[in-house]
Amino acid sequence: MLPVIWLSPAESEALRLSLSVAARSVALSLPLAILLAWVLTRRRFVGRTLLDAFVHLPLVLPPVVVGYLLLLLFGTRGPIGSWLERVFGFELIFTRNGAALATAVMSFPLMVRAMRLSLENVDRGLEEAARTLGAGAVDRFATITLPLMLPGILAGAITAFSAALGEFGAVITFVSNIPGETRTLPLALYTALQTPGGDAAAARLACVSFVLGLGGLLLSEWFARRVRRLLGR
Repeated sequence: MLPVIWLSPAESEALRLSLSVAARSVALSLPLAILLAWVLTRRRFVGRTLLDAFVHLPLVLPPVVVGYLLLLLFGTRGPIGSWLERVFGFELIFTRNGAALATAVMSFPLMVRAMRLSLENVDRGLEEAARTLGAGAVDRFATITLPLMLPGILAGAITAFSAALGEFGAVITFVSNIPGETRTLPLALYTALQTPGGDAAAARLACVSFVLGLGGLLLSEWFARRVRRLLGR
């Protein structure tokens, strides 16, 4: 029987914050990911390759660079950040909402990629048959395309959630390492490693991160297979 891992109040807070930030990041990016996956798979237009490269750019850029770019855009002096603060009194920098934005940007390509793979396996003949029967574009997407790409949506969302739990570089660069506000699991682990006598805390946090990451990947695959069986695919 595996021993129970006891977390300190600060470590439990970091875990809860990580789960909250990851959930917000998925909710923030899911609709846009579905739209872009459909556009990149079903449409041909000038600049499609450039858009595809831009969507997947966070996969190849250092996370610190992504965080720095977010800081330039959404910081208090950035064009978007200053507008949000001036018009809505809404700040992203040094907040958990900013952490959710950073993790959403970093995990977004994983979500889009999973959805595209699922959408590419959808039989276009079904959509064409619905079109000949008078179904409009929105009806075809809502009743045929979207349900059939559901395995990819679930797999992408769970994978993105798991990746968001482990994001470090973009988060610490954009929103810093503030206890109770932006100190997620990776940042708490980093802090423990920098603290004298923090080896035990670092080991506990590493174990929790490992279990969450592995569990997310297994859950993603299980959901995708189950939905495919339900859809008869």
